[in-house]
Amino acid sequence: MTLTRMDQTAQRRLPQLPAIVETWRADGRPGRDDNTPGLILICEHASNALPLDWPELGGDLGISAATRASHAAWDIGALGLSRELAPRLAPQTGGALLIHAPLSRLVYDLNRPPDHAGAIPPRSEVHDIPGNTSLTLEQRLARLESVYLPFQASVSAEIARLVMRGKRPVIIAMHSFTPVFLGQRREVEFGILFDDDDDIAQHLMLASRGCGLVTRLNEPYTAQSSVAHTTRIHARPMRLHHTMLEIRNDLIADPAGQARIAGILAPLLRSAISEALGNEAPRL
Repeated sequence: MTLTRMDQTAQRRLPQLPAIVETWRADGRPGRDDNTPGLILICEHASNALPLDWPELGGDLGISAATRASHAAWDIGALGLSRELAPRLAPQTGGALLIHAPLSRLVYDLNRPPDHAGAIPPRSEVHDIPGNTSLTLEQRLARLESVYLPFQASVSAEIARLVMRGKRPVIIAMHSFTPVFLGQRREVEFGILFDDDDDIAQHLMLASRGCGLVTRLNEPYTAQSSVAHTTRIHARPMRLHHTMLEIRNDLIADPAGQARIAGILAPLLRSAISEALGNEAPRL
């Protein structure tokens, strides 16, 4: 019996795409040592890669090169900034992990729950996403199984391993935002977002006075909305200190900008983390 191309595609086992994990030792160098890291940076929108060999997961999504390069597809500069911050913070926290996404958020937005309309958006900002329109339930489930569930399992596993080893890591979600959104210019340059746990956020806000960046709490988004999905499902259940950072992407669009902003943020974060952990109540 000869299978049609459609039959062959339908029978392919879909890939499992876990998070990419990078590590830094307590001395700030890449790799692992005998210490247990006390910091996890999570970058859900790190990549604009597309599953070109997997039409079952959207393939090229039918988008242009310009859309793929835009903020609609990823958080520009967020991964580079995270890689600059991790070695600067690792000596304070006994090491650091960076967990980041392998694919563009247009395939599946890992910072959105499965029932959210923006998880697989047919339109993002001013960009239509043809590969996300009129999807069947089976097509949506394929992306959930291949992209969302493996990523979240990776994050859960990394946190659980650290907690089992006696370390309650600080969780920081790393993001960037556009200077102009739907025609409106944003004045904020550095946003500190919090939901139910404001310890690090409030200490970070105090530390940021005079840092040279226009800094605001819960801007340009509020963590009380759907944008805090990752910290809600990974930090809140274990009552881990956490926050979400938003940096305007024109400030971190290239390696020089990423290094400059990391140099500003690192001492602020060290202070905030120290204050939050120093005030942590004993666990009963």
